[in-house]
Amino acid sequence: QVQLVESGGDLVQPGGSLRLSCAASGSIFSIYVMGWYRQAPGKQRELVAAITSGGSTNFADSVKGRFTISRDNAKNTVYLQMNSLKPEDTAVYYCNAYLGPGYNYWGQGTQVTVSS
Repeated sequence: QVQLVESGGDLVQPGGSLRLSCAASGSIFSIYVMGWYRQAPGKQRELVAAITSGGSTNFADSVKGRFTISRDNAKNTVYLQMNSLKPEDTAVYYCNAYLGPGYNYWGQGTQVTVSS
């Protein structure tokens, strides 16, 4: 079992920045990939960024060059740094931990709203 707690969501103006945090606890040594997904109203949940246990990263085309993902192994925390935010980035952002087939865990979500 893995427990995930997100924080950092907020209301921000277009062009602004936010940093989301995801603290993991439980069977963290088994986590292969940690990622951030988002879901906007009326849309499907989509991958935003992911980082493997080896440090490899992957980003959605829509956020490349604006978002970065990093991890602090000492704190068992993954961060999503979001810069140059746009209104279309507005969504609930979910942290995800993937341990293997059938072992996929989600946080409760944190709201990010980009609006003037």
